[in-house]
Amino acid sequence: MMASIVSRALALLCLVVLASALSGHDQTSAGALIFVLAGQSNMAGRGGVCVDRWDGVVPPQCRPSRSILRLDARLRWEVAREPLHADIDVNKSCGVGPGMPFAHALLTSSLLPRQPPPEIGLVPCAVGGTSIQEWARGTALYGSLVLRARSATAAGRLAAVLWYQGESDTVAREDAEAYGGRMERLIQDLRADLFSPELRLIQVALASGEGNFTEVVRQAQKGIKLPNVACVDGRGLPLEADHVHLTTKAQVKLGKMLAEAYLSLTVMAD
Repeated sequence: MMASIVSRALALLCLVVLASALSGHDQTSAGALIFVLAGQSNMAGRGGVCVDRWDGVVPPQCRPSRSILRLDARLRWEVAREPLHADIDVNKSCGVGPGMPFAHALLTSSLLPRQPPPEIGLVPCAVGGTSIQEWARGTALYGSLVLRARSATAAGRLAAVLWYQGESDTVAREDAEAYGGRMERLIQDLRADLFSPELRLIQVALASGEGNFTEVVRQAQKGIKLPNVACVDGRGLPLEADHVHLTTKAQVKLGKMLAEAYLSLTVMAD
């Protein structure tokens, strides 16, 4: 319930400041590649978080770069710094997530055009503890994601949605078995509402779960066959002491995996 209250507040804030915030887009070039980061806590980032406190350790793959920007909660662009979701997932302590290592991996890839110099725009949207039903069309989280993504496209092209969610759907068998259908509907709704029928989406097959039906959700995630949808497998990535959240080292590796998946989709499309 608290996550829902926070997400509604964020959605309201976005609506209030949208008109004035658009002026902040002049910090990005018109050709920036925009990536939405959505889902729950492992996308928001808990790397380095222990007892609700982040250790502040930022590995080289997550350090700020003038070529990597983030859309803050007020819809203004700024140089991206960890924790990316600090003003989005406000009910929990955020740490390192996969977004920064993902962006750095893209910038160093030979498959990304060098001219003009690439610029990456990250749009944090993830909120910890949320189920996939809380992301369905008509919910506050969905509305906030669509609003933030549409706002971001004033500064560039929406390249993909990165999705890491599902731990909360492993508790009840009914939710786990419904996950595949709900995820497919979410993808189709996002493509319609973001005016991008071929929008790429890269999801993470769970590394952990909160209940006994983790494997049911994992199989649903890996079984989605929609075009321009890829899945990277989080199984085996190191976890924090809570056995749910990825460590900083794991998040760095996951970011690289997501970048490889995105580049593979891009090469196939070309």
